[in-house]
Amino acid sequence: MDNNAAQNVAEGNASKPPKLLIKGGKVVNADKTENVDVLVEDGVITDIGYDLAAPPGTMVIMADGRYVIPGGIDPHTHLEFEFMGTKSVDDFYKGTRAAIAGGTTMVIDFAIALPGQSLLEVYDKYRSMADPKVCCDYGLHVGITWWSRTVSKEMELLCAQHGVNSFKLFMAYKNMFMVDDGELYEAFARCKELGAVAMVHAENGHVIEKNVHKLKQAGVTGPEGHEMSRPEEVEAEAVHRAAMIASQTGCPLYVVHVMSESAAKVIEERRNAGQTTLFGEALAAGLGTVAPDGKCSFEVAAAHIMSPPLRKTRSTPLALMKALASGALQTTGTDNCTFNKNQKALGKEDFTKIPNGLNGLEDRMSVIWDKGVNTDIIDPQKFVEITSTNVAKIFNLYPKKGCIEIGSEADIVIWNPDKSKKISATTHNHACDFNIFEGMVVRGVPETVIVKGKVCYQHGRLMDSKGHGSFVPCQVFPPHVYGRREGKYRPDAGDCGKAKDTQYCLNTLNFPERQLLTSALQKAAPTAQRGCLKLFKELDSKGNGRIGPTEFFKVLQKIDVLQHLSSREADIFLKAFSSDSLSPNEIVYEQFVRACEQHCSTNCEPEENA
Repeated sequence: MDNNAAQNVAEGNASKPPKLLIKGGKVVNADKTENVDVLVEDGVITDIGYDLAAPPGTMVIMADGRYVIPGGIDPHTHLEFEFMGTKSVDDFYKGTRAAIAGGTTMVIDFAIALPGQSLLEVYDKYRSMADPKVCCDYGLHVGITWWSRTVSKEMELLCAQHGVNSFKLFMAYKNMFMVDDGELYEAFARCKELGAVAMVHAENGHVIEKNVHKLKQAGVTGPEGHEMSRPEEVEAEAVHRAAMIASQTGCPLYVVHVMSESAAKVIEERRNAGQTTLFGEALAAGLGTVAPDGKCSFEVAAAHIMSPPLRKTRSTPLALMKALASGALQTTGTDNCTFNKNQKALGKEDFTKIPNGLNGLEDRMSVIWDKGVNTDIIDPQKFVEITSTNVAKIFNLYPKKGCIEIGSEADIVIWNPDKSKKISATTHNHACDFNIFEGMVVRGVPETVIVKGKVCYQHGRLMDSKGHGSFVPCQVFPPHVYGRREGKYRPDAGDCGKAKDTQYCLNTLNFPERQLLTSALQKAAPTAQRGCLKLFKELDSKGNGRIGPTEFFKVLQKIDVLQHLSSREADIFLKAFSSDSLSPNEIVYEQFVRACEQHCSTNCEPEENA
């Protein structure tokens, strides 16, 4: 290691990240695992390959067979959130610092406007709070709690000028955040027009209000009343209703914090029925624990209060993990919204006044690895998919984030699958004085965490990284979401690594081959994405979705593409769209068509009435 580079890393305050070379690791992406080295320069991955040489001045990190994975992306945090008469104690410094210690290198927080409040003003407020403090990159969803022409216009400005591509609405928290079905419809329709992703907190607020009234009349005032007032069917009904409204407006919908098996099944059923732009998010809390039993103290019970609530059913965490494994749910977050014991005590005499929220940012990755990978429910590639890649794809951060590829930002974690740690509030990096995973021993932890090319955590030590992160604009019309509309892009976010879209094809090739494929798609896509699937099927004598090179080139010739390609460009299609599990002489033609469709959704002029 170069002495200057080593000193900069040790001090944690280098103005420019040193060159890094990660050697001897297993690089895991959502679609593949490779024993390759990774070179990082100026915060970007510049080379991936076997036995790479270290340029002068490079810090060499030996991974020693450990996993090298993309940094986690948490799509759901509430840092410095003013809520229920108090404020969450993890600010943008403490929260992102804890995130890094757990292997998460980007968070997406929520700027939530109160009814009548300007969305732009709240956005500006959050930017001013976060920008000077964040240790890792962050983005912002914007919450909508009322509807008007002003809100509609501000949504457009946020998308066009401020890097926002997602808006959250609430079906609960009546008289605070809740909107009605008509407002939900208008907001979803506006999201569709703008190319944004709608998000929803799905619980039936009217039923919750009635249940609370009934429980209080019966003398229930303790924290047990929280879950009693919000049973599974209250969540599942709202998920179904929100999905129906999203379907009617043609808007992509992301359901935050799916906390019950019933709600997960609603999402799975609607996706299987064709609503492929419906996405579901599980939380570390729901995957790692359940609601405490009634014998626990107020302090413990209150610390676990969130909405929708943790379920008492012991089978729920397993069911949610299996939903992630099957692709019924696509992402994992935390809803990290931490309060201290004295803040939770605001609801000592009335469970409706207990501030809703708990921790998870630091422990998400380890809890999911321990409960998912160590139990053989998911493999390391699926782990990467649900903790990083799918979030990046849904919110249009991919491939800048969410993968380890040439040109991607160097948000990288060296993951030790064999090392264990015991989770405790006495040792965590959060600002709160309680941890819902207290005493849990998890196997699988981050050993080194690199954020934008800088080593920010290594062997249990956090470096000073305040202000190292920055706001990341999220552009509208994410191709992995809007490319699916009207059946144009069939693979869903839960199938990452199984289906091949343009990016997956790029990931199977070396750098010169990727450039060649991009050039070939540029020539083929405008014609091939319109109508050639039918021609392929006519030549598919076996009906198995595969044809030989001769038949493949017949179609390209018929649609007037082949004459515009060089022989090398034509051959790269054969390599990119064959499958390792198939004969190299067979082409999975639907993958070629999907790649052309996705390429056009990003690069081609839109068709009229598309």
